[in-house]
Amino acid sequence: MMTITEKILARSAGLASVKPGDNIWVNADILLTHDVCGPGTIGIFKREFGADAKVFDPEKVVIIPDHYIYTADEKAHRNVDTLRKFVKEQQLPYYYDPGTESYCGVCHVALPELGHVRPGETIFGTDSHTCTHGALGAFSSGIGNTDAGFILGAGRLLVKVPETIRFILDGEMPGYLSAKDLILQIIGDIGVAGATYCAMEFSGSAIDSLSIDERCTICNMAVEAGAKNGIIAPDQKTFDYVKARTGKPFEALYSDAGATVRAEYRYNVAELEPVVAKPHLPDNLATVRACSGTKVDQVYIGSCTGGKLEDFHMAARVMRCRKVAVRTMIVPATRQVERALDEVTVEGESLRSIFENAGVEPIAPPSCAACLGGPLDTFGRTHGEEVVLSTTNRNFIGRMGSKKSQIYLASPFTAAATAVKGVITDVRDL
Repeated sequence: MMTITEKILARSAGLASVKPGDNIWVNADILLTHDVCGPGTIGIFKREFGADAKVFDPEKVVIIPDHYIYTADEKAHRNVDTLRKFVKEQQLPYYYDPGTESYCGVCHVALPELGHVRPGETIFGTDSHTCTHGALGAFSSGIGNTDAGFILGAGRLLVKVPETIRFILDGEMPGYLSAKDLILQIIGDIGVAGATYCAMEFSGSAIDSLSIDERCTICNMAVEAGAKNGIIAPDQKTFDYVKARTGKPFEALYSDAGATVRAEYRYNVAELEPVVAKPHLPDNLATVRACSGTKVDQVYIGSCTGGKLEDFHMAARVMRCRKVAVRTMIVPATRQVERALDEVTVEGESLRSIFENAGVEPIAPPSCAACLGGPLDTFGRTHGEEVVLSTTNRNFIGRMGSKKSQIYLASPFTAAATAVKGVITDVRDL
């Protein structure tokens, strides 16, 4: 009996079965890197395998610059130049170059959009939020530059099989809740170390009801509880999404009913409330109503956790026919999402029009932007003692730039309601 995570790792390792704690050589179906970690990964690869070495499989290497793109910073530009040079040397087909039509935006949203994520496969990426892609039934995990450099040359990695913690979420989702509320609640309950080196497996009728965008939000933040990966078993929604984006074959895997797990948590989502993570950790949980009235200086709606199409649809439903009371930033995760702002409507009005009429800042081009602070000219970066309510995934000290800023994490519903009122606001109170 094995969990879905154990089954994927066993198949990738060519083994009949594995158990938690086993150290196994796992073949990589995809290696993802970006402009922050890519140059370091390339340097290690060349040092260990030789200056003229070739990557293990050009079809399995995906490079998506996204973190420090729209900046005048010379070091950021140098990183992208390093990627371009390596891609040319290796003749890599999947490079999405800034400043060209191929540029796509934030890697964790773009990778599935572009058809690089398939159920049952193994994905490694030089970014902790690579766990996002478990939303499509893949084993997907963040790794460091050294491990990535080894994969570039060898195509495999020594992995310790993680234990699984199962989260079963049932019940009907209230209209005022989102996946962000669910994962913040879970992280608040178990703590930022509560799933250290475990697989967080999410199931139940409430999970089944979520869109792919919302499932990605759930799995994206598994790492904020210390998890090795987050994963959701694939269903027809998954298959429809994947097959619309790639013709490559795949084989889905599922947990056995009697598989052993480390722990199991159950939730009735109908009983949950909108929540925030207060500064300075994702597990500093409070209900939105407990923080109501807290003044904010700016609201930030974007990132791989909060810059997807459904995130903006939620925010627009709240902002329509209203004006924002504080500086509010909209940062689409990808070009595809950016285009959809003009195509998707609420009550006949496009999302872009709703945001512009509400008085938000000029909508930023797709990128990670202030989610990771970035150079001084990064869009939305904090520079002082700002109080920020954000749909991003981390609120560590200095995360959005200034070490003096206070960052609250919340759902798009809460972010939009807060933008309208200028103080932290439960969307039910509008």
